Amino acid sequence: MNEQYTQLAIQWFPGHMTKAQRMIDENMKQVDMVCELVDARIPHSSRNPDIDRLAGDKPRLLILNRIDLADPEVTAKWREHFKRQGIAVLETDAKTGKGVREFPAAVRSVLKEKIAALEAKGQGNRPLRVMILGIPNVGKSTFINKVAGRKAAIAGDKPGVTRGKQWISIDRGLDLLDTPGILWPKFDSQEVGESLALTNAIKADVLDKETLAANFMLRLRAMYPGAIEQRYKFTPDPEKNGFELLEDAGRKRGFLISRGEVDIERMASVLLSEYHDGKLGRISLEAPPAAQD
Repeated sequence: MNEQYTQLAIQWFPGHMTKAQRMIDENMKQVDMVCELVDARIPHSSRNPDIDRLAGDKPRLLILNRIDLADPEVTAKWREHFKRQGIAVLETDAKTGKGVREFPAAVRSVLKEKIAALEAKGQGNRPLRVMILGIPNVGKSTFINKVAGRKAAIAGDKPGVTRGKQWISIDRGLDLLDTPGILWPKFDSQEVGESLALTNAIKADVLDKETLAANFMLRLRAMYPGAIEQRYKFTPDPEKNGFELLEDAGRKRGFLISRGEVDIERMASVLLSEYHDGKLGRISLEAPPAAQD
């Protein structure tokens, strides 16, 4: 990691996550396949490594959600990356419903062998059962409501809104099992933890917001310097650290306190909020390994 980055202490694994994992494990045998929603801006960091263990050999579909906020060129690279691994991919924006209509067809494509086997047994009318998994606040409930065409799941912008399981019937013989968002006990890097915090998968109050914003400024400078120039009206100095870049942005915004000092706390909140709201443009925080070579 760049020496300008500041180390962050992230503590976040609440007790209900363990209970949720147990519930998912117990219900896995009831379903025909597993769909995992991930944030298209951070497809690596928002994939829970525990899901591979929980899903076992169940057929899988990976849903890249929030494509409206992600860099379309980077999303295309992720799509090819997963397809090379033999993973079926569906791209969606659950808020507007883009791509959601293709979900039933995508499920049936992945389960075509299962469907043929059921029909051969005379069970062609049995609904397909699909478990929907994902980390907190990845848009899972909003996605399910769009697929169902009604308010079938509780949606919220706070991590951990969906607490228990719920079955939702979809038209044309498709039953979805909604589950609580689950995280995992230990991040494999600080960057993963920061990515989850930046996209609101973990609550901002579990870490230092100013440090998170300062490190985010460094990422923006490296990956999308034009976003800083366009939104905050200055060219990021390559020699400055993240806190200094935050100061520059705050000064441009006029966030001054006594004796002309910049209100770093306010600028940090604005930066993170404007990223959440898409005001910095379509920004992906991760590229697939092949795209980084």
